[in-house]
Amino acid sequence: MTIFQSIILGIVEGLTEYLPVSSTGHLILAERAMGLGAAVGSQEKTALDAYTISIQAGAILAVLGLYFSRVKTMVMGVLGKNPEGLQLALRILIAFVPAVVVGLMFKKKIDLHLMHLWPVTYAWLIGGLAILAVEWFRPSNPRKPGRELSEMTLQMALIIGLMQCVAMWPGTSRSLVTIVGGVLVGLRLSAAVEFSFLLGLLTLSAATAKDTLDHGSLMVHTYGAGVLFFGFIAAWLSAILAVRWMVGFLQKRSFVVFGYYRVALACIVIALIFSKVLTGE
Repeated sequence: MTIFQSIILGIVEGLTEYLPVSSTGHLILAERAMGLGAAVGSQEKTALDAYTISIQAGAILAVLGLYFSRVKTMVMGVLGKNPEGLQLALRILIAFVPAVVVGLMFKKKIDLHLMHLWPVTYAWLIGGLAILAVEWFRPSNPRKPGRELSEMTLQMALIIGLMQCVAMWPGTSRSLVTIVGGVLVGLRLSAAVEFSFLLGLLTLSAATAKDTLDHGSLMVHTYGAGVLFFGFIAAWLSAILAVRWMVGFLQKRSFVVFGYYRVALACIVIALIFSKVLTGE
């Protein structure tokens, strides 16, 4: 992997990690397009897979900076100095637990059977159609405003956490299912987005830390520290732009544009696979 390729992957990661379009799916597509996924079963493939997870640290840092005051409130709560912050931290932890359990049980099977373009494309298409269906069949009369984060219950957090497990299918999008889950359990859209981002801080940090600890030396040996550094910076800067844009966008518009995007992308990828420009493996 060259520095240029690492920057491209970093940009893809940063732009898509917190958008409801699936960063994992886009990274797999980018790898195929740049010819980086050919060394299946080799140490280089292991290093590549670890790299695409580890550069999530850039996106994590971006959200940490944008939501620093909320994170500080939770830290103060854990230290016993902010009851509201403690309650939110507890809800984040409860929503995080199901993903840990399912991840430990099925990660190897997911990596073996689902980390390919065909499963990702199916997920893009199904998720996109689901977004459009919700938009098309949504009642014309506006619903009453949902709850704020301070009104969130433990049960609501657990339901969102269970829905996050669905996103372990690459292409589904962790942001999509957790934001939709938040709205379905009764949160305001803005509160659901914020909870999704905060939950992502914990979920992505855990995954990033694990792969960095397990394969950090292999990544440095395979690609060099410079490649990792530039990928991290690219993910960080692009994630800042993506998160700020998305928060502003959803304050005025709905998810429907992401539904059209997912369906269109799935159709394009299917065409490229059948034309043998890309491989579905």
